[in-house]
Amino acid sequence: MQLACEGERGVGRGWYNGSKRIWSNVVATDSPIIIALDYPSLDAALCMADQLDPARCRVKVGKELFTRSGPAVLEALHGRGFEVFLDLKFHDIPNTVASAVQAAAEQGVWMVNVHASGGRQMMEAAVQRLDQNALTTHLIAVTVLTSMQAADLAELGIKAPLAEHVERLALLAKQSGLQGVVCSAQESARIKTLCGESFLKVTPGIRPSFAVANDQQRTMSPSEAIAAGSSHLVIGRPVTQADDPMVALEAIEAELGVH
Repeated sequence: MQLACEGERGVGRGWYNGSKRIWSNVVATDSPIIIALDYPSLDAALCMADQLDPARCRVKVGKELFTRSGPAVLEALHGRGFEVFLDLKFHDIPNTVASAVQAAAEQGVWMVNVHASGGRQMMEAAVQRLDQNALTTHLIAVTVLTSMQAADLAELGIKAPLAEHVERLALLAKQSGLQGVVCSAQESARIKTLCGESFLKVTPGIRPSFAVANDQQRTMSPSEAIAAGSSHLVIGRPVTQADDPMVALEAIEAELGVH
């Protein structure tokens, strides 16, 4: 159950610096928490966003919400002060992915991602496009989806153990110039060793003690994930389906010893 919306928070104004959209009131936060706004409509996503504090979390916009709402959702969230992770997992030929990443960065998003399985040329093209246009959006790669197990990889013809395949893709992403990967918390420690402390490790499948695992298989608690080496934690239903989302967020902060 969620709290009812109590009216729209005031929104800031954006302007363009060259081709990049700049927002006057986006709050730069050092919180490791990213709340997944997995909603089918703009109104529902903004209703939840208006119950959160942009100084205490970032938000993630995924495929369904962006496909239904388009760039309007980014404008609305930026106007409310949120840094946004645009989770569209681009995977296509190099020039197409580079253009898509550029378009996302020009909307002012904090982070965007691609599939590492698209290969070195695809990832390098995206990095080069950002550099050529002086765009500072964080670019990371998806390794293996947290819903997948070794048997799923085997069906795709990938015979390597799951952990080995994740490590291979993480190294490829780093070598291609990306700043991090999406990975499960179980893989964070090894990726930290392979790719370094500053290499971002964005971890979905985070389930606080008060939540159930649902459809993600490789899960871990917030404190366990940070201890394992994750740099950012993607958390959805434990917060967005809570009776009071901010109380749930505060419980996670307390577990992490932040704020």
